Amino acid sequence: MSVVGWDIGGVNLKVARVSAGEVLDVRNRPFEIQRDPSALTGVLQELAIAIGTGPHDAHVVTMTAELSQTFRTKRDGVACVLDAVEAAFPNRSIAVLTVGGGFVDPRAARQQPLSVAAANWAATGRLVAWHYPDALLIDIGTTTADVVPITGGRVVAGGRTDPQRLILGELVYTGALRTPAESMGLQVPFGGAMSRLSREAFALAGDVHVWRGDLDPSDYTVASPDGRPPSREFAGERLARLVCADREMVDEDGISAIADSLARSQVLEVAAGIGQVLAANPGLRTAVVTGLGAFIAERAAREHGLDVITLAERLGAAAARCAPAAAVALLGEQFLGALRPPQVN
Repeated sequence: MSVVGWDIGGVNLKVARVSAGEVLDVRNRPFEIQRDPSALTGVLQELAIAIGTGPHDAHVVTMTAELSQTFRTKRDGVACVLDAVEAAFPNRSIAVLTVGGGFVDPRAARQQPLSVAAANWAATGRLVAWHYPDALLIDIGTTTADVVPITGGRVVAGGRTDPQRLILGELVYTGALRTPAESMGLQVPFGGAMSRLSREAFALAGDVHVWRGDLDPSDYTVASPDGRPPSREFAGERLARLVCADREMVDEDGISAIADSLARSQVLEVAAGIGQVLAANPGLRTAVVTGLGAFIAERAAREHGLDVITLAERLGAAAARCAPAAAVALLGEQFLGALRPPQVN
């Protein structure tokens, strides 16, 4: 029997299958739940087949999709996600991760939705704590950055909800792909001066990082603002629009100056969150970085002189990019193992 871990986000579905403490397979599929919440069940089933799940596998779930604006409340979002999981895998063992690092059944999760909402950081944090008892986990995905302090082998985050974590610097709402580029900075160099930015959703963080070579165009898994391909050429065209220009008006060096400035501002924003967390946990000197935006996390950590370890060194690159799914599966396997009676030969 395997354990299947699900990280169900508002724009990405991540799944990992583990057995005997080993990550056997991971998958990531872009899926914007607000476009068709009713399709979630079918997509979960497709991913389960792709990853090779069996009829006796247990499923463990963490989520962030409840924040999608398609739901009027997080309670509604949690219920929708759990309805889809139970419909996709009837008569299977299903457990849901809480922000405290435990597991509850879907019924209990529905009754206390804030205990399971946006808990994926707790999964990765506890996995990292097994291997790095005093560290700062920095997990940057397509949309957000999680900054999770770990001391003495325990996650010691001060926040339990997204609003609390935003206040404490443990959640920084910037990511490697979906963040609107105009939100990454206030001004950029252009034409020998500093220019303000247009606020017209012309470009994404993914355009900045594809142009600079930190992301491959294949990593650009969302629709571009102009509907054109995620190539470096078109990324440059989108970035030119940020100063209300076009590629006939801005040369290669000019686009690079814009992209470099925005990338630097993003690093400093994440570094500011790290600074808040370090102020509350001053003994931490090691950062464990992961996610699609691990390169941003590493640069932000080095702003504070932290030693940097990549989670990919332990999990492998694919699992590290889907760290919450892999982590919740590994935690779930331990939890379910503790519940099973010993085998008698």
